[in-house]
Amino acid sequence: MMIKSKGPVWHQKQKQKGEIPKGLTGIDKEATWSKSKADGWVYGHGSFSIVSHKKCILGCFLWMPNSGNEAKKMYREADYYQGCLDYLVMDSKADDQSLFRNLKEQYDIRLVTSCCKEKNKTEGRRQMIAAMSSKRCQRYYKERSHTVEPMQGLVKEIFDLDRCWMRNDDNNRWLFAAMGLAVQMHQLRAYKEHRSTWKIKGEVLGES
Repeated sequence: MMIKSKGPVWHQKQKQKGEIPKGLTGIDKEATWSKSKADGWVYGHGSFSIVSHKKCILGCFLWMPNSGNEAKKMYREADYYQGCLDYLVMDSKADDQSLFRNLKEQYDIRLVTSCCKEKNKTEGRRQMIAAMSSKRCQRYYKERSHTVEPMQGLVKEIFDLDRCWMRNDDNNRWLFAAMGLAVQMHQLRAYKEHRSTWKIKGEVLGES
């Protein structure tokens, strides 16, 4: 998820040169540019989350550079879940044969993603595409639409996070982690009490 920075934007060409236009103040100098199909270009910070498919509970919610590589971030986080997960599901940003192979060999975790079927020139690539075409992988990938995708939206809605509250990487790093922890705590409580893990906004914010 991309979140706009606090303050004005610093245009890419000017940022690369270290040039701040005269009269432009309050810039988050550590924010970065990134683009998505839904939001277009955004100058700000990014968040990364892992969500359970079996029960909609947030596994982690972390800050990451807006321009960061989500697939590489997922690979680094997989180390913490070794022995707990059988499958990791991610969108087409994870369409990478080496990532598919390394997750299996190092962590015994199977990657599920959307593959470009035209890129099938090697045997390893064809094996990866065939694995993604299984009924189980297809089912897990479809589940993203009602498990993973809405979860970051839930965090964003609870904390009114359309724009970052603070400037700079370190500030947002600890703030995002605190947000994720608050959601995890109340989702776990709701789960144990057999309540909806989505209806927790009032508890997180301390509303009666």
